Amino acid sequence: MDGPRWLDDEEQAAWRRLAAVLLKLPAELEAQLQRDADMGQFEYWVLVVLSEAPDRALRLSQLAAQSNASLSRLSHVVTRLEKRGWVTRQPCPDDARATLAVLTDVGFERLVAAAPGHVEAVRHCVFDGLEPTDVRDLGRLCDAILDRIDARPQG
Repeated sequence: MDGPRWLDDEEQAAWRRLAAVLLKLPAELEAQLQRDADMGQFEYWVLVVLSEAPDRALRLSQLAAQSNASLSRLSHVVTRLEKRGWVTRQPCPDDARATLAVLTDVGFERLVAAAPGHVEAVRHCVFDGLEPTDVRDLGRLCDAILDRIDARPQG
C-alpha cells in the first residue's frame, strides 16, 4: 500500500479519546503533586523507582531506563532532586565509569508523605470508574501498545 493507512471511524473515535486521556491525565496528576507535595510527576516517578531498588540506589542508566526517560532528562531531574537533598550521586562501586543515584532518607520521607495524595488522585481519575475486568483490560491494552512502541527501531 503506497498511501497513508487512514483510521476508520471507530479507530478515529477511539484514538481521540485516548489522546484526550494522554493530555488530561498527566496534567491532572502533575497539578495534584505540585499542589500537595511540591514536586512534579516525573520527580515523583524517579523517587518511586529508587525507593523500590536495592539499597534505594540505581545506576543512572538503569534509572533512566526504568523511568522511561532519556539519560539527559534524568540527569536534569536528579540535579534538581540533589539540590533539595532528596537524592545524591555516588560513584558505582562495581564500575568506576558509572554513577549511582541514591534516594536519601529525606527524599524517602518526602515520597512517603506524597504517596497517599497521589494514589488517591490516581484512584479517582482512573480506577474508581472501572470494573475489575476493565482494570485487567486496561493493563492488557497498555501492554499491547507498549510492546509495539518498545519493538520499534530507534533512530
